[in-house]
Amino acid sequence: MLTKGSGLLAASCLFILLATMNSAGYRYGASDQAFYIPAILRHLEPADFPRDRALIDSQARLTTIDELAAGVVRVTGVSLPHLFLALYLLTLATLLTGAVRIGARLFRTPWTVVAIGAALTLRHAIAKTGANTLEGYFHPRQLAFALGLVAVAAFLERRDRLAIGLVIGAAALHPTTALWFAIWLGVACWFARPEWRTAMAAVVAVVTAAGTVLLLRGPLAGHLGRMDAAWLAVIADRDYLFPIAWPLNVWFTNLISIPVLIACWHARRRAQLTVARETPLVIGALALAVLFFCWLPLNAIHIALAVEMQVTRVFWMLDILATIYAVGWICHAAGRATNGAQRAAAVACVLIAISLARGTYSCFVQFPDRPIFAVDIQHADWRDAMAWARTTDPESGWLADPVHAAKYGSSLRAAGHRDVLLEQLKDRAIAMYDRDVAMWVADRERALGALAWDTPDGARALARRFALDYLVIDRELELPLIHRSGSLFIYRIR
Repeated sequence: MLTKGSGLLAASCLFILLATMNSAGYRYGASDQAFYIPAILRHLEPADFPRDRALIDSQARLTTIDELAAGVVRVTGVSLPHLFLALYLLTLATLLTGAVRIGARLFRTPWTVVAIGAALTLRHAIAKTGANTLEGYFHPRQLAFALGLVAVAAFLERRDRLAIGLVIGAAALHPTTALWFAIWLGVACWFARPEWRTAMAAVVAVVTAAGTVLLLRGPLAGHLGRMDAAWLAVIADRDYLFPIAWPLNVWFTNLISIPVLIACWHARRRAQLTVARETPLVIGALALAVLFFCWLPLNAIHIALAVEMQVTRVFWMLDILATIYAVGWICHAAGRATNGAQRAAAVACVLIAISLARGTYSCFVQFPDRPIFAVDIQHADWRDAMAWARTTDPESGWLADPVHAAKYGSSLRAAGHRDVLLEQLKDRAIAMYDRDVAMWVADRERALGALAWDTPDGARALARRFALDYLVIDRELELPLIHRSGSLFIYRIR
């Protein structure tokens, strides 16, 4: 017979499996790790990335996750791929913990909590925000969000100091995600703990003063000005940065969480089902929507800090609270159903079946060659080529397809630990944090537009201009071949 502990472990494993399958499997080195891995490597191997240091540091200086991860690697000796896998599993376990505790506080039956957990495995994008509810790789933003969700649960449980500590911990991982939770719970505490209002006002004053110093003399200095046309041109394709241009369907998709949240809360209140601190929590969540609309004009005139803050991601917080409420409402029909436990069990089973079917399709039909958990880079030829790249001089410069990260599943910086002329997908995204970096990216894009990087003459011309040493490409060229990894050829171009 299963004990309570073993049952919880089994439920956690099922949640992690379904969440991973719905993310089309776990991958190392994917997507935003094109930034995070090099930032960590900069601390582990100071000689790495002498050319791309300004690009990497433009965002890394705003976070501490790179220092923290590098410290763990130094102390424990664990490899970065295994550390990231452990952090990924921790993220999902923490997310489930927050959801379970919130669900248990708000609703009556264990099956409702199971249904909420199942609903959260159904990965989806928060439309035009650059964020997804789940990622198939470790992202500090996801762990910060999970800690914030546990903080929400702690608030409902009247464990305010724990909630504060969790938000501070989230800030060390991803400052803006933690900021939205701080505002959410700060407003909620304002209404739930009136005796704290004087102290809270003092804290806000101190934080405002510290923020002013950061904006005037700290790492955010100069970010109150407007982005000029040249800077905007580099990040113009990042449509998630500019909500004023959203089509109507995106506005509807993101804003629908607000009426869902209000309707479900009102139904619970009318049925006298609300619990202590629930109403302040809803008010705090709605304050995030107010924040978004107050911020929108600053984003519309392209104030740099307003663009960089990506306040659109508050819809992620609204989305998860609306999801929890909607699942609870379906399970209990706002408290009017007489067979609430049976109804909740049926809803939970349906959601688990949907998640399993969707995850199976993603893993075995859409991506049949991708393992559910891939601890290392999966493109064998790229992995071997990058292993060779790591044996070269750290000061060497590399040339590759500008979209090589999407093509091979990991960037040259993350996999090969070497500087590359351009990794277009992420370099453009990072360019929003610094105008000089944006001009650096623009210069390389112009050069690649004028010179064919995948021809001998073009590669040599780019090598002369940018002091590049090697070209990695998936076809034979009339250049000095120095290494081959299956379908990939590495040529010396200088």
